[in-house]
Amino acid sequence: AYADDERFNFTILAKNVGKRKAQIAAITQSSGDLILNVDSDTTIAPDVVSKLAHKMRDPAVGAVMGQMKASNRGDTWLTRLIDMEYWLACNEERAAQARFGAVMCCCGPCAMYRRTAMLSLLDQYETQLYRGKPSDFGEDRHLTILMLSAGFRTEYVPSAVAATVVPDTMGAYLRQQLRWARSTFRDTLLALPLLPGLDRYLTLDVIGQNGGPLLLTLSVLTGIGQFALTATVPWWTILVIGSMTLVRCSVVAYRARQLRFLGFALHTLVNIFLLIPLKAY
Repeated sequence: AYADDERFNFTILAKNVGKRKAQIAAITQSSGDLILNVDSDTTIAPDVVSKLAHKMRDPAVGAVMGQMKASNRGDTWLTRLIDMEYWLACNEERAAQARFGAVMCCCGPCAMYRRTAMLSLLDQYETQLYRGKPSDFGEDRHLTILMLSAGFRTEYVPSAVAATVVPDTMGAYLRQQLRWARSTFRDTLLALPLLPGLDRYLTLDVIGQNGGPLLLTLSVLTGIGQFALTATVPWWTILVIGSMTLVRCSVVAYRARQLRFLGFALHTLVNIFLLIPLKAY
């Protein structure tokens, strides 16, 4: 559609070398002050570029992300659940982090970067390893951590909306979550030395995001142990987890003004029986 449009330059690589090397090939051939990264399955609203660029007018900002939504939300119960998960990740987690100047992961489907900063970080970005081999996942989180380590702020613009295709089968969803879990564990360790220089809320955020799942895991294992050893149902454990789930979903439904978020309670079961074992693996 744009092959003959003089405003566009296309870089065709000889073979599929992965997202990270493809990004680097494009960045090194670019000339603009700002770089917008958009995944191949993502559609951005017409005003996304201008809204992200406006935030980048502040030279202290190195990267900024927009709000993610599921373009295929209505396909299955899973895509509906993921769309709500994205809303929470953007409008609770990222929004709170941005309030204190450091979004910890500018999501890959729609993120803008300062070109001069990226050029200085490309060597570190390209040579990242995982278990002794070149990393082929977690590009967005690692690039965000590098931006923060270079002294830049990272921001979130909720009005810059991008719709991306999300997994519609449990197998694809779990493979995605496995990549994200590995990235989170690896790059959270890289981010720890940065925390003293950031707002204290970010330290609390990191503790909560890693300590919360551990407490939930401990509760579940204790409940299973009680049932196995005493043949009694761990009603208190079930009641506490259920109550916390209901409170969280109710607050989000109120904030979003959408009753559908009450259905996000189903995610607690997915979390307990699928995501926690996956993260342990």
